[in-house]
Order: sequence, then structure tokens, then C-alpha cells
Amino acid sequence: EGKDRIIFATKEDHETPSSAELVADDPDDPYEEQGLILPNGDINWNCPCLGGMASGPCGEQFKSAFSCFHYSSEEIKGSDCVDQFRAMQECMQKYPDLYPQEDENDEKSSKDLEAASMEASAAKEEEGSS
Repeated sequence: EGKDRIIFATKEDHETPSSAELVADDPDDPYEEQGLILPNGDINWNCPCLGGMASGPCGEQFKSAFSCFHYSSEEIKGSDCVDQFRAMQECMQKYPDLYPQEDENDEKSSKDLEAASMEASAAKEEEGSS
């Protein structure tokens, strides 16, 4: 009646070896997850590891920057890709809801500055009172 089907197996059913044959993985299977880099060296834009960055409003800028970096042959890899990464960053800043900016460093630096200024004022008060 439902989605499940119950099958009863006897002891004799389990005594016979299975006749199932395993199919070897096909490296050219387009439906098989290949990882970030395909066997031919191309970038797999459908890789879940990209977190959907290759699609969306800044997908083309991301692809341009990532491709440039991947294929870069500069001494410092990707140093020839600054313009592409800048374009990607500018695009992402237009969509803060889709691409949240990590402000951990900004928050940390402002807390560090605040703590430093409090320490400096406490030091000045001690100097003035002695």
C-alpha cells in the first residue's frame, strides 16, 4: 500500500552467493561528483564545494576571478588577477544580503583600539596624580 515493500528472505536465499556485478566508476560520467577540478583539468562549476558562488548575480565575476587564479602561472599565483577579484568584490558589496561581509577583523580592531585608549587614559591619570 505504501512506499515500502516487505520481502522475506529464507536461510537458503542467503546461502547462494550474490550475482550482482559492481560497475566501475566512470570518470567521464557527468552526473558523478568529480570535485573541484575535473579529470581534464577544467574547473567543475557545479561542485558543491563552491557553495553556489558560480551562480547568482556575481557568478560571472566569481568565475572570471577563480578561473584567472586557477590558470595563473605567475610567480605569486593569482597576482595577475587583481582586477578580476576587485570586480567580484565590488559586485558582492552591492548584494550584502546574499554575500555577507565578515566584519570580525573590524570588530576586533575597534575593540582593541577601545581597550588601548582606555589603558592610555588610565596611564595619564596615574601620571597626573603622582
